[in-house]
Amino acid sequence: MRKGHVDVLLGGGFVVMWSSGFIGAALGAGSAPATTLLAWRFIPAAALLAAWLAWRRRRIPARDLGLHAAIGLLGQIGYLYGVFAAAEHGVAAGTSALICALQPIVAVALAVPVLGETVVPRQIAGLAVGLAGVALVVGGDLGANPGVPAWAYALPVGAMFSLVGATLLERRTRPSIGVIDALAVQAAVSAAAFAALAALTGDLAPPPDPAFWTAVVILIVLAMLGGYGLYWVNLDRGGVARVSALLYLTPPATMVWAWLMFGGVLAPLSIAGVAVCAVAVPMIRPRTQNAPDPARTHPPATTRQPVA
Repeated sequence: MRKGHVDVLLGGGFVVMWSSGFIGAALGAGSAPATTLLAWRFIPAAALLAAWLAWRRRRIPARDLGLHAAIGLLGQIGYLYGVFAAAEHGVAAGTSALICALQPIVAVALAVPVLGETVVPRQIAGLAVGLAGVALVVGGDLGANPGVPAWAYALPVGAMFSLVGATLLERRTRPSIGVIDALAVQAAVSAAAFAALAALTGDLAPPPDPAFWTAVVILIVLAMLGGYGLYWVNLDRGGVARVSALLYLTPPATMVWAWLMFGGVLAPLSIAGVAVCAVAVPMIRPRTQNAPDPARTHPPATTRQPVA
């Protein structure tokens, strides 16, 4: 299969699976606190990934253990708690997706001074168009939740900045282990953190609600192993600008997920936003898929292992 076709499949899979995380958060929010849902998202995942590492007899260098613990703190614990706590306080899944989709603006802007990546005027224009598109996607949804406290919208904002930090840290330090090994380390750190927090608040015991366990399955299989794993795969293959383009498609994808699972009608503004986002994606994406990633011009001392 040609590289371009593989990139399309990886990008499309990322958009669908990353969006499922917002749906899982909304589905589980009705049956348990955010800390309970997050603890049980990571406890089974960490056990499965630890068993996989033991079976493969993987030895992870101390440097990579420390780096992925820090990346997990930002990209898993910080990001997910903001999204899930927002859902717990009534922020709509599409609205959280919109706020988190501002991540490309911040990430690409910081990638220039921090990583040395080159952003051309066409990509800057695409970022602006994409921002307008995601605003349209959720614009009709904002007035549908008048009872949500204003401070709750700061939760996905903090989540967005936390993910930006994880992205730039990974790009800057370039850990040598593959995606599955990295997920194992991050899942272990996140499971310990959320289980401890849920235990301290008396919320560790899971409820018997089937919706809770459906949300857990969605969050582990689709959002974590699928969406979060494909986030780093796409980042490795195309850099920050490529992932930025894909993230702009997550708010409309989340709206479609919510429409299929929870019902309701897509607002005309949301439909218009889908079209605007579709225009923005090719503007942001690099023209040459085989162009070198500027972050690789000075490779680290250790070579990245291929993704298992």
